[in-house]
Amino acid sequence: MIPKLVLTDIDGVWTDGGMYYGEGGEEMKKFSTSDSVGALFLRLNNIPLGIITGEKTNIVERRAAKLKIDILYQGVQNKLLTGQGIVKQLGINLSDVAFIGDEINDIPLMKECGYVAIPADASDYMDKYADVRLKTVGGKGVFKEFVIHLLEENDIFEETMDKYLKSRQ
Repeated sequence: MIPKLVLTDIDGVWTDGGMYYGEGGEEMKKFSTSDSVGALFLRLNNIPLGIITGEKTNIVERRAAKLKIDILYQGVQNKLLTGQGIVKQLGINLSDVAFIGDEINDIPLMKECGYVAIPADASDYMDKYADVRLKTVGGKGVFKEFVIHLLEENDIFEETMDKYLKSRQ
C-alpha cells in the first residue's frame, strides 16, 4: 500500500531516545541528518508527513520546520486520538497510514494503522504490533530506512530517485 500519510514518533526513532542536559540545564537531542532524506522522499511523492510525540520541545519544532514537515503534534498523551483527528481532517482512514514508533505509548496507534514499523532496537514485546522490524536503530537513520522500505515495497523507489536527480539538474 502506498500510504496517504506517514506518521512518526520522535524519541527512539529520529533520536536515540536519550535525554541530554547541558551544564546550564538546556535540553539537547541528537538527530541523524540522514532521516531528512526520508522526509524529502515523501515530499517528492506528495505523501504528507506528521510527527506525534509525547515530548514538547522547541528542538523538535525547529527540526520539523527545517524539514518542512506538514504536521506536528507535541506533548501528546493519547497518540491514537491525535492520529484519528489528523486522518479525519485529511479525509482518510488510519488504515491508509504508515507509522513508525518504538515504545508502549505508540501501541494503540500502531494497532490501527495500515502499516507499522519499529526500529531494530525496539523492545521485543513491540514485534507483535509491527509489520516489520527495521535493521537500523533509533537515531541512526531508521526513519530514512522506513521510507525507503515503503517506497521499495510499492515499486516507486527508483522513480523517486529519478525525481530527486532530475530536480538537481
